[in-house]
Amino acid sequence: MINREELVQIGHFRKPHGVKGEITFSLMEGIADQARNDIFACIMADSVRNPLIETCPFLICEIDGIFVPFRIINYRSISDSSAYIQLKNIDSDRQARLLSHKEVFSPKKYFDEEVSNDSFTWDYFIDFTLIDKQVGKIGTIVDVDTTTINTLFIVEKENKEILIPAAEELIIRIDENRKEIIVALPEGLLE
Repeated sequence: MINREELVQIGHFRKPHGVKGEITFSLMEGIADQARNDIFACIMADSVRNPLIETCPFLICEIDGIFVPFRIINYRSISDSSAYIQLKNIDSDRQARLLSHKEVFSPKKYFDEEVSNDSFTWDYFIDFTLIDKQVGKIGTIVDVDTTTINTLFIVEKENKEILIPAAEELIIRIDENRKEIIVALPEGLLE
């Protein structure tokens, strides 16, 4: 059985891509440089042609309280820190959707230097509930957009996506146990 203490979070699964089980995977900002060489380098290795794949780490995801390893069978790079990933035995968008917005881990033993799970990036807050002190519950953070100068939380509310600035000056309190972020948004931002 895989224990949480043996793992380091390396990223997140995002949304399914296409209908054949591909899913978007993003490496965390803090370990992208370190993990890209170790993980992405062996993703394309084929176990028949390259026995290195046998020593490569699996991507591990927590499902119903159990850490489950997934072998990567293919990937297509999107950027330095994200890719479309195909996992063994995940061959439909329905199956890939079960992994959407889940944290992805790797065994600590595959990292040369000590990696801390305490280094937070905005991605850490995926799956947190965003609550405005005036309006109340806004929705669940499902992704983080860092493609612009201003980082944005992508918040899902009633099957709609809302973009909310991820700015420290808007955050009043973070409750990690309840996975909630209480914010004071400027008036009219949600309209």
